[in-house]
Amino acid sequence: MLFSSIIFLYFFLPLTIFLYFFAPQKGRNFVLLIMSIIFYAWGEPIYVLLMIAQITASFLLVWLMDNFRENRAGRIFYILSVLFPFAALFYFKYFSFFMETLFGIKTKTILLPIGISFYTFQIASYCIDVYHKRVKRQKNFVTYAAYVTLFPQLVAGPIVRYSEIEQTLVNGSSFSDIYVKFEKGVVRFAVGLGKKVLIANVIGEFVSKVAELEVRGLALSWAYALAVSLQIYFDFSGYSDMAIGLGSIFGFHFPENFKYPFISKSVSEFWRRWHITLGAWFRDYVYIPMGGNRVRLFRWIINIFVVWLFTGLWHGAGWNFILWGLMFAVLLVAEKACRRLFIGKKNHSMQFLIKILQHIYVVLVVLVSFLVFHDEKIPEMVSDIQALANCGSHIAAQADAMQRMTCSYLLRNSMGILCIGVIGSTPIPLLLWEKIQNMLRGHKLGAIALHLFRGGFAVVLLILCTAYLIDGSFNPFLYFRF
Repeated sequence: MLFSSIIFLYFFLPLTIFLYFFAPQKGRNFVLLIMSIIFYAWGEPIYVLLMIAQITASFLLVWLMDNFRENRAGRIFYILSVLFPFAALFYFKYFSFFMETLFGIKTKTILLPIGISFYTFQIASYCIDVYHKRVKRQKNFVTYAAYVTLFPQLVAGPIVRYSEIEQTLVNGSSFSDIYVKFEKGVVRFAVGLGKKVLIANVIGEFVSKVAELEVRGLALSWAYALAVSLQIYFDFSGYSDMAIGLGSIFGFHFPENFKYPFISKSVSEFWRRWHITLGAWFRDYVYIPMGGNRVRLFRWIINIFVVWLFTGLWHGAGWNFILWGLMFAVLLVAEKACRRLFIGKKNHSMQFLIKILQHIYVVLVVLVSFLVFHDEKIPEMVSDIQALANCGSHIAAQADAMQRMTCSYLLRNSMGILCIGVIGSTPIPLLLWEKIQNMLRGHKLGAIALHLFRGGFAVVLLILCTAYLIDGSFNPFLYFRF
C-alpha cells in the first residue's frame, strides 16, 4: 500500500487514527501492530509471514541472550539474533547476484520483500543495543512487534532505533503533547505528499521520456542528470517527511533523514545530510566497531571502503550500486587527504570563491553519482555520463529535425518543474514558511490565524495531490526496491 494512494489517504489512515485514539492506552500498540500488518500484507500477503517469523525469532533469541548473558550460550544467542535477519536479507536480496557473479550460475529470480533492508536493520540494532545494555529488553511481544512493524517507516524508512521511540511505545504521550504533535504531523505529512506527488512524480515522467530517446542534446543530457538526482531526492525525502509526519500524528518522534544535502560544500557534508539514519547506522554498528578513524591510515582507508561497499550493496544487488558506493569511498578518502594537505593554508580573501567552487564540485559529483545509482545496466550508465561531455551513443552529430524538435520540446517543458525542484531542495521554502508563521504570531489573533493557515495549507496540498493521483498513473516509490 502506498502513502500516495487514494485507499491509504481516505480509508486506511482515517480508520487507523480513529482506532488508535479511541483505544485505551494499553491497547494502542496492539492497534498499531494489527494495522501495520494489514498495511504490509496489502502488498506482500506472503512475505508478511516472513516478517512475523523474524520478529518472533529475534524476540525469543534476545530473551535467551538476556537470560544466559553471563554464559557462553548468551553470546551464541546474541550472534544468532543478529545473524538470522541478515541471513534472510542475503537470501532474498543478494543470493542470485552472488551466485551469478562468483560462480556463473543463474538462479530463479527471487521476489524481494518490500522494506526488508529497513526492518532488518531495525531488528539488528535492537539486538545489538540490548546485548550492550544500551536499552532494556522489551518483555512485551506486542510492543516489540509494534516497533518493528510500525507502518509509517516500515517499508522505506527512516531507520528508527528502539531507543528513539521506546518511551512513547511504553508510556504513550500526554494529551497536550499528542495535540501539538498531531497538528505538526499533519502538515509534515502533507508537505511530504506534495514533494512526492507534485514534484517527484512529475520529474519522474520527464526522466522516463528522456530515457526512451536514442538521441539527446548536451543541454537535455544535463537536464536529465539533474532530473534524476531531484527525482531520487524528492521521492525519498518526500516519503521520509510523510513517515515522520505520520509518526508525529501517532505521538512518535522519528529522526530526521534529510537536511538539504544539495547545499553541501563537500561529499562528507553531503552524507551528513543525505539518508542520515542509514549513515548513522553504518557509523555506529560497522565503522566505529571496526576502529573508525582511531586506527592507522591504511586501516582507516580499509574501514571507509568496507562501509561504503556495504552502503552500496544495501541499496541493491547490482554492480551499479557497488560502483556507486566505492565512488563515494574514493571521494571521501581524497577529501580527507586534501584537507590534511592544505590545512592552515587558507587564503581568507579567496574564501567566497572557494565556497562557490566547493558547491559546484559537490553538485557535479552528485549529478554523476546518481546517474550511476539510477542506471542498472553499465552500458546505459556509461552512455549517460558520456552524454554530459557531448559524446557517446546518445549524442548524434546528424540528428534529424524531428529528434531535435523532440529534445527541444522536452527541455522547454521541463524547465518549470526543474526550477521548482532546485528551489525546493534548498532551505528557501522553509525560511519563507517560518517568516509567514512569525508574521501570523505577531497578529492579535495570531494563534488562531496560525492554526487556520497550517490547516488550510495542508488541505490545499491534499486536494492538489488527490487531483493528480486520480488523473495520473505514474506513482512509484523508488526506495521500495531497497
